[in-house]
Amino acid sequence: MRIAGTVTSKGQTTIPKLVRDELGLTEGSKIVWEVRDGKAQVEPRKTRRAIDLAGILSSSAVGLSKIEDMNEAIGHALAEDDERIQRQWHEKRG
Repeated sequence: MRIAGTVTSKGQTTIPKLVRDELGLTEGSKIVWEVRDGKAQVEPRKTRRAIDLAGILSSSAVGLSKIEDMNEAIGHALAEDDERIQRQWHEKRG
């Protein structure tokens, strides 16, 4: 499916309804952009379930009792994971 669109002066565009429907995108959906060989690909960002987060925290996070501390530890772990993934992606692109 190829559908034309327009980019605004702010760099924004509207995702056509046919594309939103095909990808299951609704208001607030997260998307991931990938640019390769001069072409952009957009796909829905997979949401993480709580079980997907099991094991990402270091042993230093064991024993946290406040929800704020747990949230902060999870946020740091996810940020480190994201940085690692981006670094590996850039290394592959050379």
